[in-house]
Amino acid sequence: MTTSLDIDALIDDPQTRILVCCGSGGVGKTTTAAALALRAAERGRRVVVLTIDPARRLAQSMGLTELDNVPRPVAGIGADSDGELHAMMLDMKRTFDEIVLEHASGDKAAQILDNPFYQSLSSSFSGTQEYMAMEKLGQLRATDEWDLVVVDTPPSRSALDFLDAPKRLGNFLDGRFIRILMAPVKAGSRTYMKALSFGVSTVTNVMMRVLGAGFLRDVQTFVAALDTMFGGFRERADTTYELLKAPGTAFLVVAAPEPDALREASYFVDRLSTEGMPLAGLVLNRVHRTAAPELSAARSLAAAEDLEERDESVTATLLRLHADRMLVLAREKRLRERFTSVHAAVPVVEVPVQPTDVHDLDGLRSIGAALAA
Repeated sequence: MTTSLDIDALIDDPQTRILVCCGSGGVGKTTTAAALALRAAERGRRVVVLTIDPARRLAQSMGLTELDNVPRPVAGIGADSDGELHAMMLDMKRTFDEIVLEHASGDKAAQILDNPFYQSLSSSFSGTQEYMAMEKLGQLRATDEWDLVVVDTPPSRSALDFLDAPKRLGNFLDGRFIRILMAPVKAGSRTYMKALSFGVSTVTNVMMRVLGAGFLRDVQTFVAALDTMFGGFRERADTTYELLKAPGTAFLVVAAPEPDALREASYFVDRLSTEGMPLAGLVLNRVHRTAAPELSAARSLAAAEDLEERDESVTATLLRLHADRMLVLAREKRLRERFTSVHAAVPVVEVPVQPTDVHDLDGLRSIGAALAA
């Protein structure tokens, strides 16, 4: 039998230092992360919520005009609380720039930052956003300034790409492709010309035709400038990866009672289990409820037909709406039972569908209360 997820016990536990919300797009993951952060803050913890979702909903719901790469204090936390809430949005290029400035000398850092290939890599290279999310998470945790860091991840399966991103980026920076590009830089032009007469010439000529000679030179210059930092990237990524597996971290999978969303949730649960990541449970968001569960859809439709024959159309319409709602509830129940039959050990908490969009702190408080109900 599936157990209920105790949200307050999770966010009140001083051992819980990182809470990662993951799930497919459009299931209310950003709102859930913000609501959890607000509730934890108002229960006395010093909290920062980090979103790497490009949408601006988080800032709007917290009354902030904008979010950027620096934690911003959120006003309006309950006066009777000793907690604090800060919010920020990942700027992956700025985070990459910070790494370069921290680990390279002034001239070397300037050479890297001005390099066209670096500017492309730091802005749009596949995996860079997820890698920098891990980097920023590691920075926030390392300062020990926060009791709790809540992370809102990108939508769909990319929500777990940050588990793979360090390895992918590390393999790119340390891989054969980079070593081929580095060979002429390290060996010098004479050796380079000699090498071109052998096997390297074929590879380089192909890359020049595909990428262009100017682009290839930009890559070689970037690699030469960044050479001393390669080991640091892998080491920092490994440290943060281990942090995600540590006892102080908890993952929450957020889903809606829809087939695709629960299919993705099942994927997340399996992947987290494979990686040995600590899963706290499933938040089933936007669940429909009814005040008259004893009135079935069949009985409602039968009563509606009878009333329509007596020209009582208003009541009949209401009964038909209730019948539609009961059918939705039955479908959602089947979907949940299908998920829990496979993942019976995963605790679940349900959040009812809200009558309006959440756009302020009071709305987030309502979500937080529902999570803890």
